[in-house]
Amino acid sequence: MSKSPAPAPSVRDGLPNLSAAHFATPTDGAGRGIPLAHAPRFLILYGSLRERSFSRFLAYEAARLLEAMGGEVRIYHADGLPLPDDATADHPKVREIRALSAWSEGQVWVSPERHGALTGVMKSQIDWLPLSEGSLRPTQGRTLAVMQVSGGSQSFNAVNALRVLGRWMRMITIPNQSSVPMAYREFDEAGRMRPGPLYDRVVDVCEELMKFTLLTRGCADYLVDRYSERKERDPERLAGVAADIGFAKPSPPGA
Repeated sequence: MSKSPAPAPSVRDGLPNLSAAHFATPTDGAGRGIPLAHAPRFLILYGSLRERSFSRFLAYEAARLLEAMGGEVRIYHADGLPLPDDATADHPKVREIRALSAWSEGQVWVSPERHGALTGVMKSQIDWLPLSEGSLRPTQGRTLAVMQVSGGSQSFNAVNALRVLGRWMRMITIPNQSSVPMAYREFDEAGRMRPGPLYDRVVDVCEELMKFTLLTRGCADYLVDRYSERKERDPERLAGVAADIGFAKPSPPGA
């Protein structure tokens, strides 16, 4: 039985560590003047099922910040998600994560570092996201920020692995990132992050993610429109592939 997730974070929880004098809501700095039909949409994934999960705490801080910057945020809880290939794609938890990814315009991936890499919980979530699903592309062209927590000294193994996955999923991974060492020292008993340079870096990452999302939203289809894929979609090529694998017979000359 899956555990009930903790109450959803909200900007109404307060941002006590934020300097109001230096905080600015990002805007479309390119001045393109594209009307916004809705707030920028963000999906956050985190890679731990522990009751006191520091990756979840960090994900919640990112959610509060993105909401304060004008975003709409959804957080996926992996409780009950089956292992890849251990269930079919119509499993409710698989349908949920795929629908949320398709809904999003930007994502945040937060993983603990375990044995020098991201966790299996984190990888399983990403593995359930296909590059394409019919006409839908659940990840392609979306922005991505990566973060990690560690129990020991600062490391970048998990964020580096997440960057590789983001590139593979054809996402626009922003340059900035957050790595929180000795995470047990950085969060209080209520799960809120303590003030300091590590928190400031989280604010930087969320601000940069929002800016990249504002600059690229509405352009995803253009950014992922590729020569090779246009060739693959060509009707004559599709018919030839179908004939090669036995699903159709090629038309005779002059037909």
